[in-house]
Amino acid sequence: MAPAIPSSTRSSLAKLALTAGPAVASHHFQRRGLTVNHTQGVTLGIIAAYVVVIALLWNLPYVRWVLWPFKMLVIAFHEFGHAITACCTGGRVESISLDPHEGGVTHMRGGKQFITLPAGYLGSSLIGALLTFCGFNIVASKVASIVLGVCFLLTLWWARKDWLTIVTILLSVGILIAFWFIEHGEALRFYVLFIGVMSSLYSVWDICDDLILRKVNSSDASVFAKRYGGSPQCWGVLWSFVSLILMVCGILAGLAAFKQSFEQQEKDSQGFIPTRI
Repeated sequence: MAPAIPSSTRSSLAKLALTAGPAVASHHFQRRGLTVNHTQGVTLGIIAAYVVVIALLWNLPYVRWVLWPFKMLVIAFHEFGHAITACCTGGRVESISLDPHEGGVTHMRGGKQFITLPAGYLGSSLIGALLTFCGFNIVASKVASIVLGVCFLLTLWWARKDWLTIVTILLSVGILIAFWFIEHGEALRFYVLFIGVMSSLYSVWDICDDLILRKVNSSDASVFAKRYGGSPQCWGVLWSFVSLILMVCGILAGLAAFKQSFEQQEKDSQGFIPTRI
């Protein structure tokens, strides 16, 4: 038979549980929640800087050409979104081409246009959110670069007759490979993060450019509105809102998943296809 616990002792234990419980729960939340450490704070600051720099370079005359290669890359993501959803919905992709002035175009037959039309903007936004997520960690950025390489190969196959697309893709692959060899991929992490931020915000800026500033009648939102109703501006705002939500989700997921310091990330990276100059 277990010995009886005095009432005074039971009272003390109850008070201890009441005071310690919230402290333990708070500590557990801080460990598992979305607290921001120094490394993550630096990453968030870099994301904010990317947003400002990209927004300025996107709109300022004479210097916007600096973003041109990256615009072409993000447009390739946009066209890849059209192409992959066409294949997934029973369609066939004939070709992908990029235009230095008007953007890109995907020639395809069949598929569900209710899905393939918004998949350009939303697809590039999803890719951007995933790259932003991976940009919080070096190893994740390495994995993302491998997946990007596979997507680039598919895009090259569909665009094998378009020299601009080929040059854009090969240049991007070259940069990815080069950044693998700098500080065990630390430069690769910030490159993946930059492409992620730009791709996430591409639909917002491009929709504003197409539907508000230039009012392009052949934009995806305009074609979608003609086929399924509503106004191009309405669909454009909706897709832009979804793009921003995806970007925020990518950032929050990165904060939750990757708590490692810069030093720990570099150490982990040395065990994942180690490379260094």
